[in-house]
Amino acid sequence: MQLLSIIQSVLAAIFGVQSRGKYQHDFNTSSFLPFIVVGIIVVISFIISIALIVQYVLH
Repeated sequence: MQLLSIIQSVLAAIFGVQSRGKYQHDFNTSSFLPFIVVGIIVVISFIISIALIVQYVLH
């Protein structure tokens, strides 16, 4: 799978707007590891960005 497609799937799943067709396509892939890796990276990036925004606002 292409990296962009995996990122789109992860972001759509996080926001809860993934279509049924894309959902089924993702679950029919042979490996779930790329989705987990991208998901962890996206969540960590989100947490870091929120922490940086809070620090900036509080200063």
